[in-house]
Amino acid sequence: MAAATDAALPPMLQILGLIAPFFGLIGLGFGAGRIARHPVEGLAWLNIFVIYIALPALFYQLLSKTPVEELTRIGFIAATTLATFVVFAGTVLLGLWRTKGDLASATIQGFAGAYGNIGYMGPGLALAAFGPSAAVPVALIFCFDNTMHFTMAPLLMALSGSSSNNSPFAIMRAVLWRIFTHPFILATIVGVGAALTGLTLPEPVDRFLQLLANAAAPCALFAMGVTLALRPLKRVPVELTWLVPIKLVIHPLVVWLFLGFVSDVDEAWIKSAMLMASLPAATNVFVIAQQYQVWVERATATVLVTTVLSVATVTLLLYLFSTGHLPLSPFG
Repeated sequence: MAAATDAALPPMLQILGLIAPFFGLIGLGFGAGRIARHPVEGLAWLNIFVIYIALPALFYQLLSKTPVEELTRIGFIAATTLATFVVFAGTVLLGLWRTKGDLASATIQGFAGAYGNIGYMGPGLALAAFGPSAAVPVALIFCFDNTMHFTMAPLLMALSGSSSNNSPFAIMRAVLWRIFTHPFILATIVGVGAALTGLTLPEPVDRFLQLLANAAAPCALFAMGVTLALRPLKRVPVELTWLVPIKLVIHPLVVWLFLGFVSDVDEAWIKSAMLMASLPAATNVFVIAQQYQVWVERATATVLVTTVLSVATVTLLLYLFSTGHLPLSPFG
């Protein structure tokens, strides 16, 4: 755990003190959304600030000052990305079985089980828990996991017939466009380029980017809470009985298992990877469902319920880390 926690407190109180501000910001946004009752369109400028300015600044700041050798750990990248893909594919297959072959609905269920809130919640929480050493694994997981998700969404929706343009060229163009125009991934590429070239920005520019980076987590979490408040839970879908444990428990365990086959992975990297995998379903799950008009209401319920329950599961995971009850390798 990060040195910022008070060593005099019991481990569980330390962890609650660590995560409370993050979930508190979500709760604050949720409460504001329920009380103020402004339309969801009112979040547009805040979301633009978070997605196109603050979080890209954070990713650039994290990566541009990182030693180059830490950015090329192929084993770590392969293990974490493959683990997420296995969880996604397994959840899609389960969805296909439960829906009797409805690939579109099964695909959204796959995202609900494997697409965590690694953009809005991940960086701030991991850095608070594990310190600056968590920066690189968080950025790598974000970049490669999102690339995988951005690839699978148009591909599987085209195969299901839910996409209006099913030609292979159109699918490939859509995939590449989503990957290489996403502001987080662009910031990651530029940050890696700065690390490779040793680029140092003038001090006023660096301070400006750091100011933006510091605003990323509070604004993102508040916006997430408001978004959840404006999409109320009308019913609890039966699918949550398996999607919740897949996302909050099985996903981090699969990541832990896959990293057990990779040698020389730093302790902070393993913990960061498991923490990222343990996060609740991303709001992008709802965005994808709405884009294709498939499973929209149940996607909203999944995001809300996993977010609420993750208060307990993320707390438990961090507690297991802090007390040493969870070994870093599943193979001893």
